Amino acid sequence: MKISSLQKERAAYQPKMPPVLQHDLHAVDGKATESVADRDEVKKLFPHTYGLPTVTFEAGATAEEKKPINVGVILSGGQAPGGHNVIAGLFDGIKNIHKESKLYGFLMGPAGLIDHKYIELTSDIIDEYRNTGGFDIIGSGRTKLETKEQFDKGLTILHELGISALVIIGGDDSNTNACVLAEYYKEINAGVQVIGCPKTIDGDLKNEQIETSFGFDTATKVYSEVIGNIQRDCNSARKYWHFIKLMGRSASHIALECALKTQPNVCIISEEVEAKEQSLDDIVKQIATAVAERAEDGNNFGTVLIPEGLIEFIPAMRALISELNDVLAQKEAELAGVSKEDLPKEVIKYLSEKNAEILSELPAEVAQQLTADRDPHGNVQVSLIETEKLLATLVEEKLAKWKKEGKYTGKFAVQRHFFGYEGRCAAPSNFDSDYCYSLGYTASQLIASGKTGYMSSVRNLTKSVKEWIPGGIPITMMMNIERRHGEQKPVIRKALVDLEGKPFKTFAANRGEWARKTCYIYPGPIQYFGPESVCDMPTETLKLEHE
Repeated sequence: MKISSLQKERAAYQPKMPPVLQHDLHAVDGKATESVADRDEVKKLFPHTYGLPTVTFEAGATAEEKKPINVGVILSGGQAPGGHNVIAGLFDGIKNIHKESKLYGFLMGPAGLIDHKYIELTSDIIDEYRNTGGFDIIGSGRTKLETKEQFDKGLTILHELGISALVIIGGDDSNTNACVLAEYYKEINAGVQVIGCPKTIDGDLKNEQIETSFGFDTATKVYSEVIGNIQRDCNSARKYWHFIKLMGRSASHIALECALKTQPNVCIISEEVEAKEQSLDDIVKQIATAVAERAEDGNNFGTVLIPEGLIEFIPAMRALISELNDVLAQKEAELAGVSKEDLPKEVIKYLSEKNAEILSELPAEVAQQLTADRDPHGNVQVSLIETEKLLATLVEEKLAKWKKEGKYTGKFAVQRHFFGYEGRCAAPSNFDSDYCYSLGYTASQLIASGKTGYMSSVRNLTKSVKEWIPGGIPITMMMNIERRHGEQKPVIRKALVDLEGKPFKTFAANRGEWARKTCYIYPGPIQYFGPESVCDMPTETLKLEHE
């Protein structure tokens, strides 16, 4: 198989990892833990895995004889750069424990465990995928592990293969499922440990112990490169405003990180919109004001960054979407034969006066997306709404109105973009290559230490790799109770952008200048070879959080 020159060089790259992981280890238990909220409820649901201590490692062999370990691994949910290195670190870790250890990969996500579809991951296979992007070594999927029937089906193949530990590489939902699975297997004495690894490019799986999820570094560097390229083009042609939507439905970490890297004219942070109870018109005015002020200086160009989930953070739009979900479910029969084009006019008849007015004022295409595009549960598919198109259209209308009133004299031409899949399977940065390998290797040590219901953790990430601290954090420690699909369920709490945190405050302190002036930064492509200051630096977010 032909591979690129970069792939050849990256295949030879040996990820750096904390020195402690290069020795025989024993686990050191820290203090007992509690969940972030709803402690009584979470404890009741997880009696066997609640309150476990945090774990770190020290050099020094245990007295126990090393034995072979058979481990299973699952890639769950959306892709994130570095997943292959987690698997490589896990493989090398269990092989270092005993050369007869085996690693089995379940195919296409959790469904592979339930359907008993797997392959043994040998060194020949692993070596092909070291330091590469994607999840194609075994594929990924979004099947949720939630029911006793699924757990028991999985246990059948785990016992058949002699697997005593399962590693689930995923985001907050996948790791919540991992915790539920760990609790069940512990309750029935199944003899199977379950360990999680923190994955998501969205950056919303983090806390004091999990400083960042893997893939966030690489994805934001990929997006920032392209944003920088657009800004260079923008500053060259000087005739377009570029509206750029970025991944991040539940939080705005990607948008914020890319803003800190590239210094666009406008960046909307969903969490701030919600906190200030801003309306759609407030956001439109903010962008239009930047356009008008730059036009006064003769600059009819600029860039606007928009998080994917913005619509759901606007209180009035969230109320509209909530009522739409109810109406579309309750009036399904009455609306069944209505065309997509006519659906908004029909749906308005069933809405409250306030929400009817909001829907009627939206551009026709957006109104159609809100009413016609639904997921399997009958809910509006917010991620499909072209927010960048909505805002560009409304800003154009606002500027036309201002022009008639003599408040604006510039020119406004728009280009629209959505950066999403482009970043999910990129070749991992040196940071993600090193971090992911260490996460996988740490998972092997948690397994060797007999831990279950833990997430692999590597801390102190703004320092040199020599100072990184590997360990484990009980997954129950991250949990609270939330309402999901009409039921109260234990879930890992998502980390939203902290409006009191240093990253947001740094952005807020500078955005006024960025809005009026042209302060663009052009980060360029990810660098894999060269000085540490270019190749190994973590995200701006992580650096600011740890200043």
